[in-house]
Amino acid sequence: MKRPANQVSEATAHSQLTMQVVEHVRSLISSGEVKSGDRLPPERELARRLKISRSSLRAGIGFLSAMGVLKSRHGAGTFVSSGPPALDSSSLTVLGVLHGFLPWQMFEARLVLESSVAALAAERATDEHIAELAEEVAEMYAALNDPQEYLIHDVRFHRTIARAAGNPILGALMETITANLYEHRSKTVVKAQDLKESAEMHREIYRAIRSHNPMQARLTMERHLNLARVAQASEADETEGAVPEAGLLNGADSAD
Repeated sequence: MKRPANQVSEATAHSQLTMQVVEHVRSLISSGEVKSGDRLPPERELARRLKISRSSLRAGIGFLSAMGVLKSRHGAGTFVSSGPPALDSSSLTVLGVLHGFLPWQMFEARLVLESSVAALAAERATDEHIAELAEEVAEMYAALNDPQEYLIHDVRFHRTIARAAGNPILGALMETITANLYEHRSKTVVKAQDLKESAEMHREIYRAIRSHNPMQARLTMERHLNLARVAQASEADETEGAVPEAGLLNGADSAD
């Protein structure tokens, strides 16, 4: 189903504001004004600098948090994450290219790619990767009543799996997909019906990777993505295109 022109223009404006925040944070880091571990200026100051609303600013900060560039600490502010930020990855420039992709196409791509990535992660994950996955699962459970915060940890969980797979090409592809996932889902996640079920599925994936069981990791990821596809379709006010049944994606009933 084709979206009305006014909805397209609103989505485009939202993406542009998000990228405006991303580019500003990039410039702060590139210039040395803020470094790894530093706290960003207060929201009010950043919003004034960029001449945007604080809600638009938060959308950009949420994107950067999901991508692992920033980390919010309750009551303390937003900080630049330790380690090399991913500000120059393709994930920050592909949103315009991917903007017209239909949700079912994105899920199909995720199913093909991410199930294999999960299997590789089960083979190659280090103790550090496993600890990071455990932390993100715990944060998801802690954010069951805060869908936007939950989404940040959801996306970071999947990014950690991509890194644990140990293949930079697959990692770059996953950056593209997770960036688009966050951008699309951030508009609908407030309508999520059962985040607890989602958290439990992520915990099952984590356990498969922790036990270094590639087949179980693959199957659990496939099941999670099919269930997520159905759940997220119900969040949207209208679909952008026909969504194939889960069984057409993996030859199995997603409720199994």
